[in-house]
Amino acid sequence: MIEQRPTEDRGRTSAALDEARLRQQAIGVRLRQMFDEVVNEPVPDEFLDILRKADKQTPEKG
Repeated sequence: MIEQRPTEDRGRTSAALDEARLRQQAIGVRLRQMFDEVVNEPVPDEFLDILRKADKQTPEKG
């Protein structure tokens, strides 16, 4: 048998779900912002030098 919930309980559940969705959306927005900030950071010259040296040591495939 299916239990019927009072309308009040359904309203609270719906409000709680809406709040949870809004929180998840806000978290997603902030994570995307943080990711974009990291992606747009410049690569340090020292790290680029290491990569260039590694490329020179690796035999080219052709």
